[in-house]
Amino acid sequence: MILWKIFLAFFIPGIVGYGGGPASIPLVENEVVDRYGWLTVSEFSEVLALGNALPGPIATKMAGYIGYEVAGIPGAIVGIFATVAPSLILMIVLLGFLYKHKDSPKVKRMTNYVRPAIAVLLGIMTISFCSTAYVDTGLMQTIIIIIVSFVLLEKLKVHPAYVIIGALGYGAIFLA
Repeated sequence: MILWKIFLAFFIPGIVGYGGGPASIPLVENEVVDRYGWLTVSEFSEVLALGNALPGPIATKMAGYIGYEVAGIPGAIVGIFATVAPSLILMIVLLGFLYKHKDSPKVKRMTNYVRPAIAVLLGIMTISFCSTAYVDTGLMQTIIIIIVSFVLLEKLKVHPAYVIIGALGYGAIFLA
C-alpha cells in the first residue's frame, strides 16, 4: 500500500504540474508533507536544496530520495517511475497519434517544419558542448574525441551507444 501512496504522491503532481519539475515542487510538497506526513517542512526544504545542488532533473532526484526514505529501493524506483510516467504516457499517446496519421499531408508538413528547428537546436547544443569541452579537457583531447567519434559513426557505422561508452571510457582513463 505504501508503494501505491508513493506512486500517487509523485504521479499526480506530474500530471497537474504543467511546466516540469520546478512547477511541481509545491504540489510534491503538499503531498509528502501535508497529505502523507513523510517529511516535515524543514526536511523537505533540505531535500529541495540537495536536489538543486545535484545535476539533472530536480523532480526525479526528489522522488528517488523521498521514495527511498519512505520505502527503500522499491520506493525510490516507484517514485522515479511515477515522476516520469505522465510524460511517458503523453509521449506514447502522441506518437500513436502521429503513427496513425503518418500519411496525412498535414502531419508530413508539420514534421518537415519541425526537422530544421531540431537540427538547429542540436547544432547549437553541439557548438556549446565543444566550446566548453576544450576548456575543461584541452583542445587536443577534444579534437581526438570528435575525429574518432566521427569516423566510428559515419565511416564504420558503429552504433552510437558504443561510441558514447567508448568516449566515457576514454575520458575515465585519460582525462581523470
